[in-house]
Amino acid sequence: MPKITYVAVDGNQTAIDVPVGTSVMRGAVFNDIDGIVAQCGGNMQCATCHVYVDETTLDKLEPPKEREDEMLDFTACPRKPNSRLSCQLKSSEALDGLIVHTPERQN
Repeated sequence: MPKITYVAVDGNQTAIDVPVGTSVMRGAVFNDIDGIVAQCGGNMQCATCHVYVDETTLDKLEPPKEREDEMLDFTACPRKPNSRLSCQLKSSEALDGLIVHTPERQN
C-alpha cells in the first residue's frame, strides 16, 4: 500500500498507508491529520484541502488539470508552484513515498 507523509506547519510528520484509489485528502481525513479541512468532501469546490507537495517528490505527479489549476487561485495561503489540491491526488503505487506539507490555514 502506498505510504504518504503529511508534514504539519510545526514540522511534525505523519506517514500513513493510503489505499490505492483513495485521495490524499481522504487519507488525511480518515486518519485525523490536522491541516486539511476538506469542507466540500473532495468535490473540488472549496480549496480547503490545499497542500504543498515536497519538492523532492513533486516529480511523482502529473501537472494539475485545468479545473484544479483554477481552484488553486482560491487557496487561503499563497499558491506556490508546488501547490495542489489533495482531493485530486489519487493514491497509487507511483505515489508511494509522496510527501505533502499542510499550509498555515485553509480558510
